[in-house]
Amino acid sequence: MRPSGIYDTNYVQAGAIFRTRVDWFWTIVILVGLILLPQFSSLGSLGFSFVSSSFLALLTTGGILIIAITGLNLLLGYTGQISLGQAAFMMVGAYTAAVLARETEVPFIIGLPIAALISGIVGLIFGLPSLRVKGFYLAMATLAAQYIIPWAINNYNGSWFNLGKNQPMPLPRTSVLGFQIENNMHEYYLVLVFLIITAAAARNLVRSRVGRAWISIRDNDLAAEQLGINVFLYKVLAFFVCAVYAGIAGYLDAHISGSVSPDAYAPPSFAPLYSIEMLAMLVIGGAGYPLGPTFGVVFYKFVDRYVVEFLNDIAVDYLPSILTTIDPENIPVGMPNLLLGLVLALFLIYQPRGIAFRWLILQSAWRLRPFSKA
Repeated sequence: MRPSGIYDTNYVQAGAIFRTRVDWFWTIVILVGLILLPQFSSLGSLGFSFVSSSFLALLTTGGILIIAITGLNLLLGYTGQISLGQAAFMMVGAYTAAVLARETEVPFIIGLPIAALISGIVGLIFGLPSLRVKGFYLAMATLAAQYIIPWAINNYNGSWFNLGKNQPMPLPRTSVLGFQIENNMHEYYLVLVFLIITAAAARNLVRSRVGRAWISIRDNDLAAEQLGINVFLYKVLAFFVCAVYAGIAGYLDAHISGSVSPDAYAPPSFAPLYSIEMLAMLVIGGAGYPLGPTFGVVFYKFVDRYVVEFLNDIAVDYLPSILTTIDPENIPVGMPNLLLGLVLALFLIYQPRGIAFRWLILQSAWRLRPFSKA
């Protein structure tokens, strides 16, 4: 919804992503803020710092998550197909990064599309059941990727390259176009560049013919088929694009972490729970909205970093006396999962369309504020 009196007079205006000066203003302000944000961490040498190194690392990992969930949003939010294998597709991208960095001399920029393509092909294979099954059954089919892919990687016996055999695989220092990635600030800028590129690509893809076909399949696949849309082709294409985004995220995650490991608790993590967490972040943020992945990741990271720590202290002090059967040592381990399930349930009940939908409502209310109570 735009302010009164602002309308399109040609196809260029109708196809523009940012249609008003206010949209351009806030987009530029946010981009400039994101670019200048790491510079505040360098003020620590002067005796004060607004952005710590750990917070900058948190933003970097959050940006990688947003890339992966953006791909999941294209699949679930715009096509209506569910996937519980996003972490497994990230694993494909991460191990491709490790193989290319250790066994070959492929540059970072060339290795990235290779990892994305390989992940996309793997995702396409696991998306083939979408022709026959839907909903819960499709979720189970994609969940199989979370067990098949790690098993195949950990039990690989080929002679072309070494995948580590259940051992961590360290990566050499990352170099992008001759520039060495040496600290958190460099990693932040590297992820920020690809975050902007992938977000812009997803936004334009949704507004294309492919995106309109995805939305029609999501709303009613039978009606879409009657209109001449090749439903199976576009479903498989959605799985391919979703896995491509996961491959990009996994490739970046491997280079940022400096190693890949099959250990579910070692970063980067590719455990089945990680796929469920990404799906929960998308639901909380708002599936089917461009800002859904961003809102979901920001909300989840805030709760995980600040609220969970606060509740852990309270739970450790009071829960053992109330529930005597609970081991106090298990409370800090179980609290994050317990809180995630509770928050997800509350969002499904009271805000099923996510934070992004509520944000659109607030924007509309602000633009109509003189008449909001009419």
